[in-house]
Amino acid sequence: MKKKWLTGILALFLVLFTVTAAVAKNDKEKEKNTGKFRIGVEVLLKDRLDLIKGKRVGLITNPTGVDQELTSIVDLMYKNSNVRLTALYGPEHGVRGSAQAGQYVESYIDEKTGVPVYSLYGNTKKPTKEMLSNIDVLLFDIQDVGARFYTYIYTMALAMEAAKENNIPFIVLDRPNPISGAKVEGPILEDKYSSFVGEYAIPVRHGMTVGELAKLFNKEFAIGADLTVVKMEGWNRSMYYDDADLQFVMPSPNMPTLDTALVYPGACLIEGTNVSEGRGTTRPFELIGAPFINSDDLAAKLNSYHLPGVKFRAASFIPSTSKFVNKLSHGVQIHVTNRNAYKPIETGLYIVKTIHDMYPNDFQFRAPGSNGISFFDNLVGNGSIRAGIEAGKSIEQMKKEWQPGLNKFMDIREKYLLY
Repeated sequence: MKKKWLTGILALFLVLFTVTAAVAKNDKEKEKNTGKFRIGVEVLLKDRLDLIKGKRVGLITNPTGVDQELTSIVDLMYKNSNVRLTALYGPEHGVRGSAQAGQYVESYIDEKTGVPVYSLYGNTKKPTKEMLSNIDVLLFDIQDVGARFYTYIYTMALAMEAAKENNIPFIVLDRPNPISGAKVEGPILEDKYSSFVGEYAIPVRHGMTVGELAKLFNKEFAIGADLTVVKMEGWNRSMYYDDADLQFVMPSPNMPTLDTALVYPGACLIEGTNVSEGRGTTRPFELIGAPFINSDDLAAKLNSYHLPGVKFRAASFIPSTSKFVNKLSHGVQIHVTNRNAYKPIETGLYIVKTIHDMYPNDFQFRAPGSNGISFFDNLVGNGSIRAGIEAGKSIEQMKKEWQPGLNKFMDIREKYLLY
């Protein structure tokens, strides 16, 4: 009996020792990985300062341009004795992020640093020769969200064109694709529907970092800039933003969380209709609705499709801005239950088609602009999907139609992947 008791104690001790050792190993490995991960700006300032040392630096950035300690790249550059920060350039929403979507941002002096800030979202989206006259190198450090219609990537492309035209080297400080770099989805933009919410022939969810996009734009669309991408360390394609243990800084006023970014590639399509995409609420792009919708009916219909990785909850809300200001609207909240299975573009199109079919007398696509093209078509990248919805086509049929173009893009994309 005593021998069995001792054997049991030893066995228990062995189990506890093994578990403790495993936990310690995991903690050590986590600490090691956390310490290794670095974004482009951190790599630049520690290992690649030779790219900018002694040069007059122009910087395109916004509030997302921070290091892992949440210190602004503007402050990092301004306080670094080896860096001469001589100009700042603000995209949509401005360097400090104080402007709403589509709001004109004037050029001004940054109060904190005294450095001139030139607007790249207003009358001039592309830096002029005068704007670039006091710099030797142009840097880009802005967090993208992984969707074709997020305008910062076109600010980058236009700045690359300007850098090429003025013989100025262009450096992209790479950052993660927050919704992972492993998933690609949606139709390819057709040239006819090119705009500032979709300039190049890429899919809605491109699965690339800004550095990879810069390389692709530079080569495939013949920009030809003197381009350098400062890569991240410790990032892999399957990682979402929170896998890198980064704090999510709002890239724009209506992109408050990673959850917003997850639904955005599909829910943004609602902007091309007369249904609210949730702007003016605390859950933009997660809340979808309009006064003419019955919440319970819409939620039940959308849940009946059993779309992967998502559930819909009946919800009502009163937007404080944008569509239906101060009017009670009814619809659904999108709840992503499995982000690896979730297909945002497919989900967004099911929402649009279902509301179109359920409320034919009330639902409308936005009217064509002066160019004869509906904003929905600009967002989705073609005119066939809107026409297909109006003609009663299934989403599955539409997906089959865009798949060949997506397959071709995947082959092109492969050449520019850095991770």
